[in-house]
Amino acid sequence: MASAQEHQDRIKDFGGGSNQSRVRAHNERLVLSLVRRHRHLSKSDIARRSGLSAQTVSVIMRGLEKDGLLVRGQPQRGRVGQPSIPMSLKPNGVFSFGLSLGRRSAELILMDFVGQERGRVRQAFSYPTPDGTLKFVGDGIAKLSEKLSPAEQKRIAGIGLAMPFELWSWPEKVADRPGDLEAWREFDLAVELGRRTDFPVFVQNDATAACGAELIFGRGAELADFVYFFIGSFVGGGIVLDHAVYPGKTGNAGALGSMPAMYEEGQPPVQLIERVSLFVLEDMLRAAGIDPSPLWRPLDPWTDFEPVLDRWIVGTARNLAVAIVSTCSVIDFEAVVIDGGFPDDVRQRIVKAIRGELETLDLRGIRTPIIFEGLVGRGARAVGGASLPLQARYLLDQSVLFMSGAE
Repeated sequence: MASAQEHQDRIKDFGGGSNQSRVRAHNERLVLSLVRRHRHLSKSDIARRSGLSAQTVSVIMRGLEKDGLLVRGQPQRGRVGQPSIPMSLKPNGVFSFGLSLGRRSAELILMDFVGQERGRVRQAFSYPTPDGTLKFVGDGIAKLSEKLSPAEQKRIAGIGLAMPFELWSWPEKVADRPGDLEAWREFDLAVELGRRTDFPVFVQNDATAACGAELIFGRGAELADFVYFFIGSFVGGGIVLDHAVYPGKTGNAGALGSMPAMYEEGQPPVQLIERVSLFVLEDMLRAAGIDPSPLWRPLDPWTDFEPVLDRWIVGTARNLAVAIVSTCSVIDFEAVVIDGGFPDDVRQRIVKAIRGELETLDLRGIRTPIIFEGLVGRGARAVGGASLPLQARYLLDQSVLFMSGAE
């Protein structure tokens, strides 16, 4: 699969569309981004935070309100002069689809302008196929679009696709036969979705997209720099520096699953994905005679997985602790965020176990990072995907809001 930038170069021009969905000018994006970050702001607040003149802000806000992107709140009285009128993003001002495609399941969500999920469809499978994926997305878009009025359907900004950039890799972990995933090597899902749906398609590595969701809707409000681990079929991750996701040259920065894992005497070196993944837990459950299918159904509890689950958590925490120390020895991250495709109580247990494992390691020469639980949860990849069209067409990078007083 091509890099994120190569995808964007090959997919349709983002600049077309209706007045509501067109790419916004920089100052309009700045205003929308500030309002999104703070949830509601008055004209004077925006002028102070952005450095724009009050007159410029007034003109921009009137235009955004006319376009249906901002909505007025109740006047706030009690100060000298005219009452302050807070402005907020209009939830149904813009919508987007977020598609998360993994090696065991696919998920499509419909999200509004303030990040609220309006609908979700999901499908589990033994392994993904191009034709099956296209059918799932087509049916899902039709089903989710029914939740919107005809006027709201015209406000859909695009599809954000979050998927591994090498879906065909590690076939021995996924498919029954080595060639079952080879079709993905020459198939460009983003381009095909653009042709079939007539929506602009925006692509990002799935773990990086999950990291972006955590930045926007989770710990990003309190952390400027962090490394992010998402444990799904395989473990992956992302890097946040100065309030912005760092994608790297090919969009694959934070490919933490490819890090060397803990060395075991007498065994050849392996990558972290060999030790930390839901596939590892699936194999352990099968070996113990336990049905692993609830792993891939998000509403099913994991209550029948003990004591295998406890052993998996111990091994996962031990390997992640070493990976965290390796990562923080390269970049002085203030924090580490852990999330994944598991119930909340499992995430809590993993984070607690990692903290304990860090206490056993030699940390001389580095500052011990704070370990946080992710706040977005299992759906982080789809949420991050759905954020891509909104970010590309209406908003500014998070880091801009912390520059020149625009915070």
